Amino acid sequence: MNEAHPPTPSGPQIWVDGDACPGPVKEILFRAAERTKVHVTFVANQWLRVPTSRYIRSLQVSGGFDVADTEIVDRVQPGDLVVTQDIPLAARVLDKGAIALNPRGERYTRDNIAQRLSMRNFMEELRGAGIQTGGPAAFHARDRQAFANELDRWLAQR
Repeated sequence: MNEAHPPTPSGPQIWVDGDACPGPVKEILFRAAERTKVHVTFVANQWLRVPTSRYIRSLQVSGGFDVADTEIVDRVQPGDLVVTQDIPLAARVLDKGAIALNPRGERYTRDNIAQRLSMRNFMEELRGAGIQTGGPAAFHARDRQAFANELDRWLAQR
């Protein structure tokens, strides 16, 4: 495990599933960390470049299925924010009392996570049967704005 810029956090912090996080979302998080002095940790199977900051760090974990997800779940605390597109990871962090937000600004909740897991599993079955389901929609400026708005809501409540 390779950690850069180890913080000494107090209070809620942000954990980022860094392998699939869009660049514009990373930039928003970098600025928010400096502006609000919230600790942000990017967890990934590969080395991620992050700005030198006492509030931002990267944590590289070994490769393998769900290694980064498990690292996030092991470290997350109630009230922390986890940024991820991974629906099973979102379900796991919700179980630990954390908040889960995807990079498009959609908050995962107890009310919507079961439906999202079911849809994810259904789409996975279709792909396994050879049916082309297409990929995710392009990341737009409205997605970036929706993420920034939800992040600001969380920051104001912490």
